[in-house]
Amino acid sequence: MKEENSAGNISRREMLAGTAIAVTTLALTKVTGVEAASPPQAVVPVVSAEVSFTVNGKIQKLEIDTRTTLLDSLREHLHLTGTKKGCDHGQCGACTVLVNGKRINSCLSLALQHENDSITTIEGLGTPEKLHPMQSAFIKHDGYQCGYCTPGQICSAVAVLEEIKAGIPSHASGDLNAEMLFTNAEFRERMSGNICRCGAYSNIAEAAAEVAGA
Repeated sequence: MKEENSAGNISRREMLAGTAIAVTTLALTKVTGVEAASPPQAVVPVVSAEVSFTVNGKIQKLEIDTRTTLLDSLREHLHLTGTKKGCDHGQCGACTVLVNGKRINSCLSLALQHENDSITTIEGLGTPEKLHPMQSAFIKHDGYQCGYCTPGQICSAVAVLEEIKAGIPSHASGDLNAEMLFTNAEFRERMSGNICRCGAYSNIAEAAAEVAGA
């Protein structure tokens, strides 16, 4: 009569034999340095699709893997490397871009979701000859150190000022019915999704305050 365990109707003898085989295989691997061949993996076919959107005022049409994020499409396909890949989990804000005037974490958004959208990256805000006021203010107030997060910080700061002008409240707003004003508390709350590991937060706030006229 077989001795069965409660998990899978395997006899004690079969279980011991399986354990012995596993131990022997592991020992041979350590001695010979050759691993046992693993079973072949199923090949997942790549599915591509077309997407068309406007980036920095120019219509772009791409044929890409349907799993491609907006961030990777900008960096790898359009070579707009100003937008940075930081955590790739939507936690650091380095990949922030403007889509139809609103800021998003491009690492969390698939490119195919943005058919016919208007996308602005740091390259589209200004040029070396004609900087955006926020870019100029960042330079003036030294709102960066290593500079890695700076493109996302600038895009986000531009969007924050537009949010305040539009009267959109935040968690720091004391009165939802009152006029939204630029304050240090409002700005810091709204920018909390953008991380600067160099710690240039005070300078970033000063730069934004100058552009806001506060």
